[in-house]
Amino acid sequence: MTNPLNPVKITFLGASQVVTGSKYFIETTEVNILLDCGMFQGLKELRELNWQDLPINVPSIDIVLLTHGHLDHVGYLPRLMRQGFTGKIIGTAPTLAIAEIILKDSAKIHEEEAEKANKENYTKHKPALPFYTIRDAEKTIGLFEAKDSGKWESLTDACKYRFQYNGHILGATFIELDIFEKRFVFSGDIGRQEDYLLDAPNRPEWADYLFIESTYGNKLHPKEDVEAILSELVKETIHNKGALIIPSFAVERLQTLMYILYKLYKENRIPNIPIIVDSPMGQNVLEVFRQFPDWHKLSASEYDAMCQHVTITESFRDTWKAIDDKRAKVVIAGSGMVTGGRVLTYLEQLIDEVKTTVLLVGYQAEGTRGRLLLDGAHEIKFYGKYYPVKARVEHLESLSAHADQKDILHWMGGIKNVPENVFLIHGEPAAMDAFRVKIQTELKWSVSMPKLNDVITLHV
Repeated sequence: MTNPLNPVKITFLGASQVVTGSKYFIETTEVNILLDCGMFQGLKELRELNWQDLPINVPSIDIVLLTHGHLDHVGYLPRLMRQGFTGKIIGTAPTLAIAEIILKDSAKIHEEEAEKANKENYTKHKPALPFYTIRDAEKTIGLFEAKDSGKWESLTDACKYRFQYNGHILGATFIELDIFEKRFVFSGDIGRQEDYLLDAPNRPEWADYLFIESTYGNKLHPKEDVEAILSELVKETIHNKGALIIPSFAVERLQTLMYILYKLYKENRIPNIPIIVDSPMGQNVLEVFRQFPDWHKLSASEYDAMCQHVTITESFRDTWKAIDDKRAKVVIAGSGMVTGGRVLTYLEQLIDEVKTTVLLVGYQAEGTRGRLLLDGAHEIKFYGKYYPVKARVEHLESLSAHADQKDILHWMGGIKNVPENVFLIHGEPAAMDAFRVKIQTELKWSVSMPKLNDVITLHV
């Protein structure tokens, strides 16, 4: 029986009919929680939202709970602090380790890009300002507090939460919130059933209200032979004396690619081609893998051998040394959607060469350079200047760290009750709508598709 004296108000501040900017504000009579605090990426109108203060009373937030450390789930934290947040930011230890790396790296990029834009005068802002600074990031990190997964933690007498292992990336969880004896389950980003580095996700057993990602709600990942495709691309790169450039997310994808390429070499399926890993952030995440061996499948010996098989760049000078080296090579560099990072320097120099291959290996959000390349753009803009795309562009969709429709339905299959409502989040409208129909048809569950800044009040 519902109690009108126990309202739970939820404001959808991000990842609502889009896949970035995850933020959900949960207000109760006892505690106010922000679940995830991500930056918008992709389309310009979404990125511009990052510069607006949140339409809520930020100082009233008691606590932030993080599902995982990706930028679109943690990248807004320094701006939240600037708007008056002073509470604790809680996640698993590897999530906070990754969030620290990502926030410091992101702040450094924001500062460098603002400085470059001002120096080279390709900005309409006078002056261009960083979205946040390294100092902002460091102050934010001072609010971090790690909690174990699998254990209930009390916030008040009537509210508690639990992190549950979710695959996807190191440290990632879904979050169960028990509020006034009703269970709210926030899926975060769900991992794959089969993954090179991570175990299959845990599954929730009960959900009165389910908030579930729908990134691939309308798709099944293709059954690609990843190892055969990578082997062939490496051999073609050697034959063409070219470069295989793989824009990669620094967290998980980069380490997965390192492992697969090492495995192919070890099995004599590819020659000993130079493999350059150019991602300071990716290098730091490798250290997190070493620090938290219980969160992944790699043995210590596999980890060491994989790291020794590649050349990890130490400086921007090494980036240029790699570009100037005319030998065939594989370059794995951030960022995964080609929105920033070291990969821009490689593409700026090499994308106009027919012997270059660009391999996209993850989700490419609308409005990113990665999506433009995927859609066949004939030219691409870096630092205010257009470059012709003469490189061959390939796409490996099956390396995605996100569950596809089948995986998500399997994850939901652990729920023993019928939820009072399912809220589809973290998806583009077409994917969400297809998934809505699937859930309603197969499970007969009630489904909603909240829009950005929608507010719902549940009387629990």
